[in-house]
Amino acid sequence: MKQLQDEITAFLKERNWLDQYNHPKDLAISLSLEASELLECFQWKTSETALKENREGILKEVADVMIYALQIVESMGADGEEIIRLKLAENRTRTWPKK
Repeated sequence: MKQLQDEITAFLKERNWLDQYNHPKDLAISLSLEASELLECFQWKTSETALKENREGILKEVADVMIYALQIVESMGADGEEIIRLKLAENRTRTWPKK
């Protein structure tokens, strides 16, 4: 995942966007906006219909969300894989309601 973070950073540097737009607050706002675009793909549809009609578009929106999430991680000097593994370990200790 660190390699992916590095690729994203290189892309941002190529376009001179890194220093201008790579701040946690701004990235969090952008992530939220992209997540809203992902939700819009499903609005007023069942999951099945949305996926049938726009699977590729949905995956592109998911990619945008993931890119912004990794940018936040990178801007904070963290490793995406490490923080995900730590969160998974924390979640394993929780007692979830059983159905």
